Amino acid sequence: MLSRVANNLIWLDRYMERGNGILSLLKVNFYANQDSPELFSWSPIIKNFTAYDNEFYTEDAIECIEYMVFSDDNSNSILNLVTKARENARSVQEHISRELWLCINNYYLYLSDKDLPKKLKEEDPVQFLEDLRKHHLIYYGTEDITQERGASYYFMNVGKFLERVILISDFTALKLIEIDNTTDNLEKSFYWKNLLLSVGGYQLYLKTHKSTFIEEHVIRMVFQDELFPRSVYYCINKLSRHINQLIESNELESNNINFLLGKLESTIKYTTIENIKAQGLNNFIYDIKEDIRNISLNINAVYFSQNN
Repeated sequence: MLSRVANNLIWLDRYMERGNGILSLLKVNFYANQDSPELFSWSPIIKNFTAYDNEFYTEDAIECIEYMVFSDDNSNSILNLVTKARENARSVQEHISRELWLCINNYYLYLSDKDLPKKLKEEDPVQFLEDLRKHHLIYYGTEDITQERGASYYFMNVGKFLERVILISDFTALKLIEIDNTTDNLEKSFYWKNLLLSVGGYQLYLKTHKSTFIEEHVIRMVFQDELFPRSVYYCINKLSRHINQLIESNELESNNINFLLGKLESTIKYTTIENIKAQGLNNFIYDIKEDIRNISLNINAVYFSQNN
C-alpha cells in the first residue's frame, strides 16, 4: 500500500474521531453551562480546540456552538473536519467500502445545507448536536460492518485510537485546570462528573461506584479500565492489536513500534494511583501524549521510508 493511501486512511478516522469528541464536549458543556455558567464557561473549549492564534471569544452558547460547528476560520470546526475526512475518503475510494464513502459524503452534504445554521438557532441546541453525533455513530457502525478486515481497516483504526487517546488526555487536562482553581469538593465532583459525561463513561461509573465522584475512581476508569472503550488503556491495547495486524501482514515494519506500545501499555496498566498522584496527573497525561506522539512519528518514519 502506498504511503499516501495509508496516511489518508489514518487521518480519515482521526478527523471523524475528533469531530465526535468535540460534539460530545459541546453537548455536555451546554447542559452544564445552563445550570452553572460560572463553573462551565465556553472560553476553555474555544481556546483548546481552535488554532493558537484564534481571537474568537464568546460566552454565548449558541454563538460558540455555531463557531465550533460551522466556522471556516476554525480548523477544528465540525464542517472543516468532515470536509477534510471527505477529501481523504475520496482519494482512497478504492480502499474503503462504497457504503462508508456514501456515509461520509451524506454527512458532508447535510452539514453544507445553508439552512442548517438556522436550525441551530431556532430549535433545541442539544438535539441539533445529537443529530450531528448520530452521523458519527453511523460512520462507526458502517465501517465496522462493511469494511473488510485488511490493511485499510487496520490503518483507519490506528488513526481512530491515536486520536481517541489524545482527546481523552486533552479533556482530562482541561478539567484539571478547573479543578485546580477550586478548593470546593462539591465543585470538584461536578468537574469529574462533567469529564465522565464528555468521554461517555458516566453510566458505567455509576454502575460501578454509585453516585460519589471520587478522584481516584475517575482516574482509574478513564485511564486504566480494561473494559471501558474510551479508557486510555483500552485504546492503547486496541492500537497495539491493529499495529500488530499490519506488521503480521507485512504492511508495517516492526522496528521500535512494538517496544514503544508495550512500554506505554505497561506503564498505564501497572502505575498505581498513588504514583500518578505523586508525579501529578498533569505530568502523567503529558508523558502519555509524548509517547503517543513518538509512536505516531515512528509509524510515519518507518512506514513511509519503507514505501519511498
